[in-house]
Amino acid sequence: MLKILLRTLTLWLASAAYASAAWTVVSSDRENPPNESVEHHQTVVANDETGGRATLHFAIFHPRATALRVIDQAEAPRRDLAEAMAQEHALAGVNGGYFDPQDAPVGLLVSAGKKIQRLSMARLLSGVLLATPKRVDIVRASHFKMSAQIKNAVQCGPLLVERGDPVNGLNDMRAARRTFAAVNENGSTGALGFCSAVSLAELGQILCLTNVAGEQKFARALNLDGGSSSAFWVAAGDEAFSIAGQKTVRDFVALVPRSTR
Repeated sequence: MLKILLRTLTLWLASAAYASAAWTVVSSDRENPPNESVEHHQTVVANDETGGRATLHFAIFHPRATALRVIDQAEAPRRDLAEAMAQEHALAGVNGGYFDPQDAPVGLLVSAGKKIQRLSMARLLSGVLLATPKRVDIVRASHFKMSAQIKNAVQCGPLLVERGDPVNGLNDMRAARRTFAAVNENGSTGALGFCSAVSLAELGQILCLTNVAGEQKFARALNLDGGSSSAFWVAAGDEAFSIAGQKTVRDFVALVPRSTR
């Protein structure tokens, strides 16, 4: 029995590694000038085994120069992402966490130091994207501890990448537009991102590819509210690049110049 279990585990691990290896980066280009505070990268990936193809957009930031803010829209009418980012003089932004049919946030939500919703232990909401005055990080919800230093945070899930590897057991059946956040090992670099329709398992694999976002290597990544909520916006000189959401949402995650913090 032990030999059978070990063989099954070996085959499963080999299959998972093979699926990840099947994805390759076709192209990855910086879309805005090098002097911009937030780097906009567009990446195309393909899977030769399945014929799958996806396009990703990354807003890569450095917490020393930028600050992460959670923008809560408690009252209707609610703005779309592009309008909210322009009004907030943001550098980039994406939609945020889940919300219920009454537009109440689902899971922890902290905006400008105010706790709007408490932490949830729901299995899906496995991670927290948080910002203190000095750093941005992603932690497991079960390890999260609230402190006065945490000024902005949103709980969502599932976790896509942990310790630099795709998280096991993610759904590989349903493809949808995805929005996500990611950070490197020491928190010196992070990214907000958008991906065209893929499964959660595929997105976890894709985010671990070498050179998927320039030279960035992500240690942790968290899925944000996806599907029709997915939206992405990044400033680019006098213009902006925008992927509109298909419905209004409760909250956004924005990057702003640190001097405005």
